[in-house]
Amino acid sequence: MKRHHMFFCLAVAVALALSAAAVPGQEQQPSGFQPVVGQPGKDVVWVPSPQDLVEKMLDMAKVTPQDFVIDLGSGDGRTVISAAKRGTQALGIEYNPDMVELSEQNAAHEGVSGKARFVKADLFESDFSQATVITMFLLPDINIRLRPKLLNLKPGTRVVSNSFTMDDWEPDDSVSLENGCTSWRTAYLWIVPAKVEGKWRLPQGELTLQQTFQMLSGTLDKDGKSVPLKGKLKGDEISFTAGGAEYTGRVSGGTMSGSLKYGTDHSAWTATREKP
Repeated sequence: MKRHHMFFCLAVAVALALSAAAVPGQEQQPSGFQPVVGQPGKDVVWVPSPQDLVEKMLDMAKVTPQDFVIDLGSGDGRTVISAAKRGTQALGIEYNPDMVELSEQNAAHEGVSGKARFVKADLFESDFSQATVITMFLLPDINIRLRPKLLNLKPGTRVVSNSFTMDDWEPDDSVSLENGCTSWRTAYLWIVPAKVEGKWRLPQGELTLQQTFQMLSGTLDKDGKSVPLKGKLKGDEISFTAGGAEYTGRVSGGTMSGSLKYGTDHSAWTATREKP
């Protein structure tokens, strides 16, 4: 993006945020502390996500009432409140205590205090292992610092980021909402993959997997032959092809199983992880 366009987009974002800084649906924010777009924080300045992108992020994560959403750097609470309105329990982690108090007031005003909770905490010292959905609008370097922690979440956890990526961890999906200014209007989705790298034993042979995030490569040694394979993970769902055969299944701890298709033939397959 050209430099002058980037600053124009920032000006547009600031103007929109100043004109509607509260969570949509509020006629005005509660009295007291009023956030200022661009105000400094511990690691980032505050620029609120556009509400339509917030909704798109929650759509991409397929948020349901059974989920537990955690928003990292929750600002004025709009993402947490929007998730709570969908019936899910949601938690915002925010370092600025004034923003935490404002978020609690906003949640009360929107009638979702029972489902929207906020804590004053440092992201890097927080436990969000119970989340099924993570949302964030941070910066690339912070995303990278958080990435190991995110990759250790339960397979299938959905991670959605406004605008900023995870470097070489390619997103599973992305959506841009065009309005003539694309800054801060792109959402990226990652689905935390199961950890499958290593050797697996099948009744017919041995599977050796190399894993780069959700992408798989390796070999299948069967009937005295070694054939290369390529595949992908989507949470605990695994799929790969080897020697013309298509394997699909699920990973559960030290085992994985599913269906095998070779031409018109279909059969079941199971693999057990070999101990190191």
